[in-house]
Amino acid sequence: MIRYILIRILQAIVSIIGVSIITFFLTHLSGDPVQLMAPTDATVEDMQELRVTLGLDKPFHVQYWSYATKAIRGDFGESLRFEKPAFEMFKERYPNTVRLAVAGFTFAILFGLSVGILSAVNVGGNFDSFGKIFALLGQALPNFWVAIMLILLFSVKLGLLPTSGTGSWQHYIMPAFTLGWLATASLTRLTRSTMLDVLDAEYIKTARIKGVSQFFVVTKHAFKNAGAPVVTMATTQFVHALNGTVIIEQIFNWPGVGRLVVEAVFARDFPVVQMVILIGSTVFVVAMLLVDILYAYLDPRIRFTK
Repeated sequence: MIRYILIRILQAIVSIIGVSIITFFLTHLSGDPVQLMAPTDATVEDMQELRVTLGLDKPFHVQYWSYATKAIRGDFGESLRFEKPAFEMFKERYPNTVRLAVAGFTFAILFGLSVGILSAVNVGGNFDSFGKIFALLGQALPNFWVAIMLILLFSVKLGLLPTSGTGSWQHYIMPAFTLGWLATASLTRLTRSTMLDVLDAEYIKTARIKGVSQFFVVTKHAFKNAGAPVVTMATTQFVHALNGTVIIEQIFNWPGVGRLVVEAVFARDFPVVQMVILIGSTVFVVAMLLVDILYAYLDPRIRFTK
């Protein structure tokens, strides 16, 4: 077990280092931020002096080593556009993204699991047909289209919900629904398929023969054994939402991490882009590491796999 965990931790560290290297070099290849930061009347000497001040005149590997050593200490540099610590900007935006992610994930869990379980229990029935259509539409309709349609219906036509910004609980309804739209469809399909496999198992038939109620057969016996793949997908979906959804935050003018990345990319604000991607990747890798460790405890066979 210890060997399994150590191998997974080592793989996680290598993944994070690889992401940091790729992100660092790709962002630097996108252009020179000095041309955006320098005033229009700046001379070549002024631009070179600014480049030296920012440390952009050094070789890539020297810049990366300086960036990596500071990032380990929690110093991600200073925003080239706003001239303030990049991590301070992240801390200002991240709570908004967390609240939106929790709202969208809650919607996905409540509806995705419920519809998936009921579709499996009533396989071939009307509700099963509804569940399959619901899941198909969730994966076929892009979230930006869903967001625009919600704005047109509930904001423009009916005037019930605000179109953008944060504040009251009403500001969360449309962004959360849009964010959880794809996750709900994915969880519905996966829950239905895994439940169908389990419901045909012999121990489920035995429980029914013994007179166990349908509710306990589905919740205590079937879903408990079908939940492992669902846990993995739910964790992945939540981490994706937690890292910020660029399109949704742009459409609803949500002041989260996704919008921060867009602003930084257009401004070629290297420290901010690198910081957000590195933190987001680290959160994702750590979440998947915890899921792997949890699986090893739940299923002893996994810990012996390579």
